[in-house]
Amino acid sequence: MNDEKKFRIKDILEWVYCIVIALVLAFLIRHFIGTPTIVQQPSMNPTLMQNQRLILNRFSRTIKEEPKRGDIVTFEAPSTSHVFMDEADLNNPVAKYEKEPKGIFNKFTYYVLEINKTSYIKRVIGLPGERVKIENGKVYINGEELKEDYLDSSVKTYSERGAFTDITVPQGTVFVMGDNRPHSTDSRSFGCVPFEKLESKVWIRFWPLDVFGKVK
Repeated sequence: MNDEKKFRIKDILEWVYCIVIALVLAFLIRHFIGTPTIVQQPSMNPTLMQNQRLILNRFSRTIKEEPKRGDIVTFEAPSTSHVFMDEADLNNPVAKYEKEPKGIFNKFTYYVLEINKTSYIKRVIGLPGERVKIENGKVYINGEELKEDYLDSSVKTYSERGAFTDITVPQGTVFVMGDNRPHSTDSRSFGCVPFEKLESKVWIRFWPLDVFGKVK
């Protein structure tokens, strides 16, 4: 093999190494630190509108930081989005996740690459150990009305949208709802979300530019 061919092979290998390293770094950043996403549903209107672009903070998941009330989070969609009243276990009001992928490869593509995975964006309302009760169009935490300045003044929170509207939030879970209460499928209908199913916290909205900034 002459010197020219050796140099060509060396150059190709260097490019391959650079591409592999770039892909690995991009993956690590996306999975452990942050990633962009697009709002696809209207359940968080008017706080988040459809087709807005967001940066999600995944570092909170990496360091296992517990969510706080008011956080807007993303999480894996439950396998059952609506539990009927006669099927609801009010003593253990936790969302059902019954379609777990089988095998190492399928788990990697689903949980790591997030292929064919559906996620929801909602706001944290109830924390572990708290009693959440919805009545008369309002939310009560441990008997006290929750002040929700982020909601439009005309919005009412209806208990008719699900079976889980007077519960105690189990340990290791959170009760979540969309800001667009009349048009949100949330913990009222599927139960509380386990910490391990939380994926990220909504951090920055970067598009459209006129609403660029930190999301609250």
